Amino acid sequence: MICQECGQRPASLHFQKIINGEKTEFHICESCAREKGEGIPGSPGGFSIHSLLSGLLDFGAAGISGQPAIGNAPLAPIRCEECGMTYAQFSKIGRFGCSSCYEAFNERLDPLLKRVHSSTMHSGKVPKRTGGQIQCKREIEKLRREMHGHIQQEEFEDAAGLRDRIRELEKKLSEQ
Repeated sequence: MICQECGQRPASLHFQKIINGEKTEFHICESCAREKGEGIPGSPGGFSIHSLLSGLLDFGAAGISGQPAIGNAPLAPIRCEECGMTYAQFSKIGRFGCSSCYEAFNERLDPLLKRVHSSTMHSGKVPKRTGGQIQCKREIEKLRREMHGHIQQEEFEDAAGLRDRIRELEKKLSEQ
């Protein structure tokens, strides 16, 4: 395919832009892309997964020190005691320095995880063979939510039945 801009070189970049629900496709060469200012993945100044992570991590306006800020007040710098990595370094790199970074940056990770995944609890699939306790805990949580719904609706007999089922499951869980 030939570049749609210059009509001479082979198109090596293919872009799709969706603006107001209207999809447009561009097929251009690297030279024309640089002239237009389009980001070329993998090139200096191009888009990378680290750019995406940095954008997610800096959910406040950046202060003078480069630290993310919430509102106008800059956040205090946090450093991992194990490896010495700062939150600002983590924001740029997109990877932790060690396993202790999870604890050191926990205060700032919870809001990030809630924004990205809408929860801080993992709720993925569980293997049936080895996940008996996890499945039992999930069933208890589900039944509790149902029970609270019945209580809100003043359906106390149904709520009592769910309460008894929860007790059975909790007893079964403690025996495992």
